[in-house]
Amino acid sequence: MTYLVNGKSFDEEPDPGQCLRTFLRSLGHYGVKKGCDAGDCGACTVWLDGDPVHSCITPASRADGREVTTIEGIGSPGNLHPMQRQFRDAPGFQCGFCTAGMIMTSATFTEAQKEDLPRALKGNLCRCTGYRGIEDAVQGVAGVETAEPGQAVGTSVNAPAADDVVTGRAEFTMDTHIEGMLHLKVLHSPHAHARIVSIDKTAALAVPGVHRVYTWEDVPRKRFTTAIHTDHLVDPDDTFILDNTVRFAGQRVVAVLADTVGAAEEGCRKVVVEYEVMPAVFDPEAAMAEGAPQLHSADDPFVRDPVHNILLEIHSHIGDIEAGFAEADVIHEGTYSSPRVQHAHLETHGSIAWMENGRLNVRTSSQSPSIAKGKLAYLFALRPDQLRVFCKRVGGGFGGKQEVISEDLAALATLDTGRPVCFEYTREEEFTTASPRHPMTLTVKLGAKADGTLTAFQVRNVANTGAYGNHGGETLRAGGAAVMIYRCPNKKYDAFSVYTNTVPSGALRGYGMTQPAFAVESAMNELALALHLDPLELRRRNIVRPGDPLVAMHDGPDDVMFTEDGLAKCIDLVDDAMARTADEPSPGPGWLVGAGVASSLHETAPPTEHISEAWVTLGDDLMYELAVGTVEFGEGTSTAHVQIAANQLGTTPSRIRLVQSDTDRTGFDTGAFASAGLFVSGNAVLRAANAVRDRILEFAAAQTGVHVVMCSMDDEDVVCGDQRVSLAELVAWARARGIRFTAARKAYGSPRSVLSNAQGFRIAVHRVTGEIRILYSVQATDAGAVINPAQVRGQIEGGVAQGIGFTLTENYHVDANGVMVNPNFRNYRIPTYADIPRTDVLLVDSTDSVGPMRSKGMAECCINPVAPALANALHDATGVRYRALPLTPERIYSRLNENRSVSAV
Repeated sequence: MTYLVNGKSFDEEPDPGQCLRTFLRSLGHYGVKKGCDAGDCGACTVWLDGDPVHSCITPASRADGREVTTIEGIGSPGNLHPMQRQFRDAPGFQCGFCTAGMIMTSATFTEAQKEDLPRALKGNLCRCTGYRGIEDAVQGVAGVETAEPGQAVGTSVNAPAADDVVTGRAEFTMDTHIEGMLHLKVLHSPHAHARIVSIDKTAALAVPGVHRVYTWEDVPRKRFTTAIHTDHLVDPDDTFILDNTVRFAGQRVVAVLADTVGAAEEGCRKVVVEYEVMPAVFDPEAAMAEGAPQLHSADDPFVRDPVHNILLEIHSHIGDIEAGFAEADVIHEGTYSSPRVQHAHLETHGSIAWMENGRLNVRTSSQSPSIAKGKLAYLFALRPDQLRVFCKRVGGGFGGKQEVISEDLAALATLDTGRPVCFEYTREEEFTTASPRHPMTLTVKLGAKADGTLTAFQVRNVANTGAYGNHGGETLRAGGAAVMIYRCPNKKYDAFSVYTNTVPSGALRGYGMTQPAFAVESAMNELALALHLDPLELRRRNIVRPGDPLVAMHDGPDDVMFTEDGLAKCIDLVDDAMARTADEPSPGPGWLVGAGVASSLHETAPPTEHISEAWVTLGDDLMYELAVGTVEFGEGTSTAHVQIAANQLGTTPSRIRLVQSDTDRTGFDTGAFASAGLFVSGNAVLRAANAVRDRILEFAAAQTGVHVVMCSMDDEDVVCGDQRVSLAELVAWARARGIRFTAARKAYGSPRSVLSNAQGFRIAVHRVTGEIRILYSVQATDAGAVINPAQVRGQIEGGVAQGIGFTLTENYHVDANGVMVNPNFRNYRIPTYADIPRTDVLLVDSTDSVGPMRSKGMAECCINPVAPALANALHDATGVRYRALPLTPERIYSRLNENRSVSAV
């Protein structure tokens, strides 16, 4: 067959049945991404004779004799296609994994298509941006600014990798090939709870190309936790690489290593496993009952109560809760439930391992290579110097990659065979085996006086941690922030993290606070109605303010600095915005219109120990090298780090060369999660840049005989009094004396501060179909001093979009046997462009007491008030309170049909 790819003709014979996506990637066109392999996400979009197609569902043979164009073929960093330039300058990307497909689709649009983007972009998904940046890119709206030397902070400069992202040259985890690489696939359990009686490898090993079949008997028998924290003791060591007991449908049973993915998959099909099926339990309340099937044994020291399947329970109180309720004029009590939610990052989990000079190298899609390295060293008895773990650009994370779940098997196979090994998750495996958000059921009981003053605040939280503990304990503790937000002398918090025979739950944006925020903020609105108070006024009367103790579970000392009244400002901004837009018309007859608000509070770093180290060096080429372990997966920390360094060194971002997320080339970094990528790592960058600046100034002062206080830096020179010395001269002088301008500095996640936000929605609900249309969306955020306004706006828009999906469209269906039945984008339904409104982003004028450059990391918390604000708007529109998510049309319709008194606007 003859192919013409990006203007080059060649003869090549694809494998029988091979799709165009894998064929193009085998030729080195890595800008063609895999997000779904089902034609749902558009990340693999290429042009076939100038028309965009999803290459994952296009047979390679169909391109015979036709012209194929990939993202690499329409422009290069020095010669961008107009649409590439527009996506760079908007900016129209965050993690960038969907960007090549977005550009390949958008670059073909007619003017009519640009005016109907909901239809034109229906085949392309983005999980990061909230689509506003993409819309701006398509329409040619630029938001990127140029920073003057020493003035990078506060400017919307572009990401360091922007040109590479929009041209498809930015490397993601799987964008490489190593000669002799083997492929690993996994056989998953069909049962929710079973003991493995026997495994017959014979037929699998007979499959041509199969090299190894690994079972629980072939791996180190070491307990560990897949969860990532610096202090691993906060998570339970209740997991094995492979086990002889399976506790959820989808658990890894056997790993097959082969020459090709197809051979490995066939090997998995040939493995014969005999199971002894055991009783299973899927509901956490049932799992805690007497006589329930027991998932873990008493020899697991990290399980609080194995007989009742309780990983952890918390019982805390402040004041006298009974006296508080006795004092109340009004009491409200309600039970609220939140389901599983998948991260749906477009890049699936995956790792590539190989040996080099006797050392194990692991290239992985992770939010923390430093801690992944520590876990692998423990599992395989390696010294730290025998192991390197690193990341390229990561295609989304949202907490899903705050786990070690692909690295271990890839490392095992490479250590065993000495061969390079690739282990890449399918989209179905992401849904059925990776760690979704914890389902939680919360009962909230509030007491208040007639004037709205809270007298009692009681919460019972039951979290479904699934078959393994992972983040079960820490997410349970994190829920206290939803209680902390309001002043009340009497509080009680009871919480249980419960094992069930379901997929293990994990970390997801909002980290244990999104579910309690839905419950508490919904309950506050219900209380306000009972008191005949405006919901925002009730919040104003009870929110914590600087000087108040931040108490949720105890009244002991902590390391949180609370100095800014940002929450009140956020509420006021949202109130004003909602009032300004109150006269917007409804969609027409049959629609019910309502408005809702909610607020949230968030700590700027996790309570567990968080560490980051940054290195800054002025090189002989007069470029500053910044090395920091934080991973970039769309949260924008790499851009902020470069801006901070450039600001302190009196230069521009173009003079900063960034090295990141590589345990051989950077210092230790706990990881990019809980907004610590800015708050902690940003402080490390700030300190290292300041240290290098001070060394340069001190050296220049000594050489010129001018006191150091009279010296300052600009982009090219150091000015000492009335003398100007170029950096080139200073570097040459220093090199002659054996001096290097370099420094390393560490930062820790303590003390911490708080940030806050408020969300408002105006919606229309169709009384017949139950459809919700969002008419207006606004979020106000206290982000401290803003490092990059465009990125802050993008993070908030993305968080709101993800929250809308969590609330309205995403439905994780599990059948009676504990099996997820809709493990694909088409049926799970993350939001598309058509589902997401433009959100007004309002930034509070504030600073921070301990953040870098007085800023706060805010990408985590923006999701928290979305669900309750939508639920409150739905109640305002219909008069019906919905206490269970998601708010799907069928659920809305069934309740509206029960309440026939509801009339249309």
